[in-house]
Amino acid sequence: MARIADVTLPNDKQVETALTYVYGIGRPSSQKILAAAKVKPATRVKDLKEAEIQAIAKEIGDNYLVEGKLQRLVFNNIKRLQDIRSYRGLRHTARLPARGQRTKTNARTRRGKKVTVGGTAKKALSKT
Repeated sequence: MARIADVTLPNDKQVETALTYVYGIGRPSSQKILAAAKVKPATRVKDLKEAEIQAIAKEIGDNYLVEGKLQRLVFNNIKRLQDIRSYRGLRHTARLPARGQRTKTNARTRRGKKVTVGGTAKKALSKT
């Protein structure tokens, strides 16, 4: 069981895929890290030697911003936009898409479940 950047990597996965479990490391970053640490990407996590784990951890620690530090940085960037009342900051505050996407029909992920407005059905005619 390997722990890198305070994340326990799954034992049965290849190292290249397992590194993507760390927040801030995707597939391309994972490949660069393994190339710098001289570890084969197809190696399973359970088959890694202690020296290889340390080499990967050192590479990540020296050259990458991951997990808590990266999350704090992203949060502070969004907070700064909200504090200066920029357009993007206001969109974040309103929990709406901030990058120009349409919201008339889509954006269900950000806006939540569809809420039907009542009173739109036609009323039956009544005798008066």
